[in-house]
Amino acid sequence: MRSPSFRRPFTKNELGSWSTLMERHRFLLSALVLLVLLCSVYLYFAVTLGASDICSGLTGPEKASCHMQHLKASVAKGKLKHL
Repeated sequence: MRSPSFRRPFTKNELGSWSTLMERHRFLLSALVLLVLLCSVYLYFAVTLGASDICSGLTGPEKASCHMQHLKASVAKGKLKHL
């Protein structure tokens, strides 16, 4: 025995055009465009306003020393609080 199918068959005209797809999925496409826009804005500000690493050109112990100096300077200025 075959169970009845709950999906109705689509005619060629219903699936054949881009305008039909755009009309059927307008909400999903709008949400996708909004998501891409928000992610782009977030990444733009994350890159442009992100903290630049002053110690980026150093390696090994010099880099560790540089980070410690900047950490001490931040604590001295009151930017970081002790837990």
